[in-house]
Order: sequence, then C-alpha cells, then structure tokens
Amino acid sequence: MQVRDPKGRFHQVILVKGGTFQSNRGSFQHDDVIGLPDGQVIETEEGRQFQILRPLLVDYTMAMPRGAAVVYPKDAGTILHMADIFPGARVVEAGAGSGALSMALLNAVGPYGHLISVERRQDFADIARANVDLWFGTAHPAWDLRVGDLDAELETMQARSVDRVVLDMLAPWENIDAVAHALIPGGVLCCYVATVSQLSRLTEELRACGKFTEPLAWEDMRREWHLAGLAVRPEHRMVAHTGFLLVTRSLAPGISPQARATRPAKSSEGKGGQWDEEKDWSEQSVGVRISSEKKIRKVRRDVTAKADTWVNAGENFSE
Repeated sequence: MQVRDPKGRFHQVILVKGGTFQSNRGSFQHDDVIGLPDGQVIETEEGRQFQILRPLLVDYTMAMPRGAAVVYPKDAGTILHMADIFPGARVVEAGAGSGALSMALLNAVGPYGHLISVERRQDFADIARANVDLWFGTAHPAWDLRVGDLDAELETMQARSVDRVVLDMLAPWENIDAVAHALIPGGVLCCYVATVSQLSRLTEELRACGKFTEPLAWEDMRREWHLAGLAVRPEHRMVAHTGFLLVTRSLAPGISPQARATRPAKSSEGKGGQWDEEKDWSEQSVGVRISSEKKIRKVRRDVTAKADTWVNAGENFSE
C-alpha cells in the first residue's frame, strides 16, 4: 500500500497480519487497514491522519528498489504508444534492468501476449523478477525472463515471429541484424539511449543496415505545476532529459529503404554519416550512473525478501 503522511511524504508498505506501520508522524496497525476498501484516511491516537491507497504503477516504479537505472514513467508511457504495444503482442525487451519497463509492457500485452525480457546480468534479473512479482502479486503469465545474450536469443527465434522489439541497452546497434531477423515486416523497433553519441551511432547503423525505415528520434520532458490558491505556477524543478527514444520499422525481405531527399552530413573523415570504430563503449564512457556492486547485492537481497513476504502473505490470506 501507499501511505501518505501528514507532511505529504509517501511510504510504500506491504500489509501483513500483525504488522505495524511506524514513522515519526505516528503509527497504526496493519490489521486496522487489511480488508477495508481502497482509499482510506485513518486517524491515529495522536490525531494525525494518514491517507492509504494502493499505489499506481507510476508510484511503485519510482519507489521500488533498483539496481540498474529505471526507465521513467514519462518515457515508458511514450514507448507503449510509439512502439504500438498492443494486447496479445509478442514483444522482446532488452535489458530488463530493475523491471520498470517490463511492468509497463506486461500491462500492455496482457495475459495472452508474450514478453521476452533478456538481461545479461543474473543479479539485475533477480531484482527485476522480484520487483515485477511484488507488483503483480505472482508470476505474470505472459513474462519470460531470460539471462543471456540478446543476439543469441533473437537468432534462435523463428524468422519474422516478433511483433515489437524494445532495447534499453548500451550499444543497441550491435544487435540490428538479429532484430531484423526476428521482427515481422512492419514490426517496430524502439530504442532508449542516454547520450547524443549513442543516438548518432544507432541512427547511422540502422541506415547502413538497409532493412529499416528512416528512424524517428525525440526526447520528452515533464514539468509539474504548483497548485495553491492563486499561486498556480510551474514547479521550480522538473524531470528534463532522461534519455532519447528512437523508433523505426522493419521492411519486407528484399525491399530497400525509401531514398532520402537530403544527403547525410559528412563526418570528420569525409565519409557521409559513418562512425569511426569506438573501442571503449562502456557505461563510464557515456556517463551512465553505475550502482556499486555492494548496493546491487543489498537491493537484490532486500527486494527478493519483500517479494517472498508478499507471496507468503497472499497465501495466508487465501487460507
């Protein structure tokens, strides 16, 4: 549950029989809330009020434990629309990270769709699985989480059998040929990258591949507003750049891309739009914030324990 204290702070709480919520603004017993309809405002013995609601996915995503950085809700929502994720779709996602985008994709494909999430790191996969299971309360029937290499996973799939591919990874251009193998004609590839250098490299590699439509790229920014009487104004802080989104579509086999009306700009080497080979594509070189191994181990331990607690609590309630 999401608990909002009198100061407006939010707390994510797993309700269990006999449990207690404790904060410096007051406390209450979990048993006083369990079984009540959603949307409660309870008052403690100290006279302080707490608002209690089941969290929305956006609330859970921003508060859940994380090892890898998450795709922000403002970007996840755009991905669902621009990649045209529909109920029943067969979608491949890489990497799973902390599971934020996976949950949004699972909501979109529904129980009869199929989401294959490929993650290279076992510890990140464990965190993602625990976060997703904790949100849905059980293993989602449409989710297939795999630890391994994306190229290898895509190459083993039947040709042109995947509706959509969503890539949130360091060097998505390394997987273009494998994506082209798996995507249906007209299928959508959506990539999420952090820097201009990644976006430029990805764009030129897609054009050179000759199996996709002209890419479309953009970024979204979100600014909340302060609402207090006549003081209605933009907030001083906003979620500005989080990443670039790029969308392109797969062409039919043997079809060449539509000719471009404008010529690509020349690179420093005089070759139109081509990248020089970069040998140091790493998280550090592109400025991605890296969690320490110690933090990842702690998050993995804590979130899997929470997921186990939730599942066990659900089994007790069902009894």
